[in-house]
Amino acid sequence: MILYHTSNQIIKNPDIYHGRKNADFGWGFYLTPDREFTYRWARENAVVNEYELDETELDIHCFSRSTEWFEYIFHNRRLQDELNADVIIGPIANDTIFDTLGILTSGYLNSEEALKLLMIGPAYTQVAIKSEKAVRKLKWIRAERIERTDAETLKEEQHAYQEKFAEELDKQMEEREKN
Repeated sequence: MILYHTSNQIIKNPDIYHGRKNADFGWGFYLTPDREFTYRWARENAVVNEYELDETELDIHCFSRSTEWFEYIFHNRRLQDELNADVIIGPIANDTIFDTLGILTSGYLNSEEALKLLMIGPAYTQVAIKSEKAVRKLKWIRAERIERTDAETLKEEQHAYQEKFAEELDKQMEEREKN
């Protein structure tokens, strides 16, 4: 599997213990199979590192946008990673994950309503390397400096996404009032 990681530097030897513990899939080294997505993640002086993952003999858990995926992310945001796998593959939670989880924990939304909000927007894939065994099966291929996706394009996409999010939230509140 060919994977990409965006950084400000070349990373030939990934570290699974660097970064946020409360990321979508917990601690790990995060990559994507979607090269186009790397441009969206890029900042100034961005470098895309390309890797090949040998999947043989690895315990790989795959998520789709589902209740199981949502609950796993919800627990990881509270530092409760209970899934023991070498690699986890699944959708990236949209940019409102913190807001959605906050609304959920406040009691304003139930889990089903929150999941509907997280289904809005594109479904980019992330791959979290979670074990030293998986790191040893990740081979660095090359690195390339890239330019970030045009800021105006990102701004327009974010605005369209926020409108869809607000529409869905309004729809859910109307349905709740009817019941």
